[in-house]
Amino acid sequence: MDIQKEIDKLRSEIERHNRAYYDLSSPTISDFEYDALMRRLIELEEKYPEYSSPDSPTQRVGGSVQPQFAPVRHIVSLESLNDVFSYEELDSFISRTNEVIGDSSEYVVEPKVDGLSVAVEYENGRIIRGATRGDGLVGEDVTENLLTIRSLPKKLKNAPPRLVVRGEVYMSRETFLKLNEEREISGEKPFANPRNAASGSLRQLDSRITAKRELDIIVFNIQYAEGREFKTHAETLDALSEMGFTAVPYKLCRTAEECRSHVSWLGENREGLPYEIDGAVIKVNNLADRSLLGSTSKAPRWAAAYKYPPEKKETIVEDIIVQVGRTGALTPKAVLKPIRLAGTTVTNATLHNQDNIDRLDIRIGDTAIVRKAGEIIPEVIEVVYGKRPPEAVPFKFPETCPECGAPVVRDEDGAVIRCTGAECPAQLLRNIAHFASRGAMDIDGLGISVAQALIESGLISSPADLYYLDAQSVASLERMGVKSAEKLLSSIEKSKENGLARLLCAFGIRQVGQKAAKVLASHYSNLDELCKATEEELTSIPDIGHITAKYLVNWLNSPQSKHQIELLRRAGVSFESKEAILDSRFAGKTFVLTGTLRSFTRDEAETLIERYGGKTSGSVSKKTSYVVAGDEAGSKLVKAQELGIPVLSEEEFKEMIK
Repeated sequence: MDIQKEIDKLRSEIERHNRAYYDLSSPTISDFEYDALMRRLIELEEKYPEYSSPDSPTQRVGGSVQPQFAPVRHIVSLESLNDVFSYEELDSFISRTNEVIGDSSEYVVEPKVDGLSVAVEYENGRIIRGATRGDGLVGEDVTENLLTIRSLPKKLKNAPPRLVVRGEVYMSRETFLKLNEEREISGEKPFANPRNAASGSLRQLDSRITAKRELDIIVFNIQYAEGREFKTHAETLDALSEMGFTAVPYKLCRTAEECRSHVSWLGENREGLPYEIDGAVIKVNNLADRSLLGSTSKAPRWAAAYKYPPEKKETIVEDIIVQVGRTGALTPKAVLKPIRLAGTTVTNATLHNQDNIDRLDIRIGDTAIVRKAGEIIPEVIEVVYGKRPPEAVPFKFPETCPECGAPVVRDEDGAVIRCTGAECPAQLLRNIAHFASRGAMDIDGLGISVAQALIESGLISSPADLYYLDAQSVASLERMGVKSAEKLLSSIEKSKENGLARLLCAFGIRQVGQKAAKVLASHYSNLDELCKATEEELTSIPDIGHITAKYLVNWLNSPQSKHQIELLRRAGVSFESKEAILDSRFAGKTFVLTGTLRSFTRDEAETLIERYGGKTSGSVSKKTSYVVAGDEAGSKLVKAQELGIPVLSEEEFKEMIK
């Protein structure tokens, strides 16, 4: 390949990954793969200096300032670090440094916390501002979000008049696993690792969301201290601790051998740390020596980050088991002969799905290569086929759920196999949370924590059991009480009259969300009529496709679903439709609602339009028939006027539905 073309391609690819990693908190490749791309680019730029450019990602920090945050110019730039990937490279760094400052130099070795770098500013001991690193010179103002972090002191002891510190915001492993479990239950995409979770949580526009994420911070540098002088970096870390910060732990080392030894120790003992680390940082301790060494345009010459390579080891696959997740997804897992990997004992590894098993052709008894490259969950990446025992046979997924015995089906994209059981115990928490959610049965007060308590106490084992609860049993739950129990039961009772559309949505049938549920409820007067429908009949309804029809018919006719429906019937839950079309006066018409209506909620107005055969849309276009404008109508009203679309007042709309 032409050198210029390869360099341009690498720069473009790295910039794309920088945006995904720094700005979107959603990386598409591993740190190891990213580092390999960056190292190749550095190698080419050093070998062919005629192609160097100040715009290259090797010359600047990868992040940027997003428009939703106010920019903050850092008093002292927040530099990046040059990486080393072997002890030979670490020795070279120390040798180069010692040539300038002398062999008697001292180094500080710290864990490299894998989080989001921030600068926090204090005046007279009180916090006044906090910002992300951004591009190193200008960051994003996240002060309100930083204030939600309990481990960040808001008032300091014996602090200088003006102080700027640099730290790493992180999410503990325990908090990370809990957050991903909650996201899985609510149908959200889980975070890839704690670093992405911390970054996404700190860069929220609503600080209440950040507060719920339970972030932490560890401080590792004094950027600026008015009126205070320090001789060494170790002194600054000790001073930070005295002021009230959680300062990064460190070890003083005098030789390359001592540095290597502590880097190795950190790698072996990383599992005992409260945060994820992806390496160790080696810094010159004497601050005067740092000034002598200086910095490049991107990184200091007095520090280096040793990046731990992704560890891979061989072990025996003793069994392959299939677990059922909160959303019904069946996930295969390899049970391994225990090995020590990345500072922890590994006994299990994910196999992802059936397609991955087929690709690897992994079997019970195989010798497999397992990797844990800074991620929480180890994975099998390769099989040593030459060591396969003769009795090993291909592994196939079960055709029924290992938890409840219901049939399993592949998702429409073919990647995930799911349980179809309405009463599957593995899915119970997720099913209860979805059943009670706002778009479904809208049971106020029944969040994930309350649902978990009801399940753990044995009071419910299915959504239908909610309608058989009694106040005394609910009140006995921890942190509940009589008033809260009565309020919850009142909300459950009220939900009985929600009607067919909400009930269908609450069932959690694949591809039957709020929109499809409303469409179905407009064509069937009650649930019993819908249960008699065939796939062919359902696909004749606009907006109901073959896949949706198949999922619906299979769910309604399964034994577990029929049992749920019968329990709901006995409890008095309404199966009647509130969306059945009354007449077709709005047939072929599309309405857009804007502003605040005094006589209806937005949902009520949309339901009325649909019951008269019309449709609603969230945006104004040439296809819009009417815009209904309530109080404080905004841009949609302006656009309707520009396009000449009829605008109805609330009173005019009420006249149309009389």
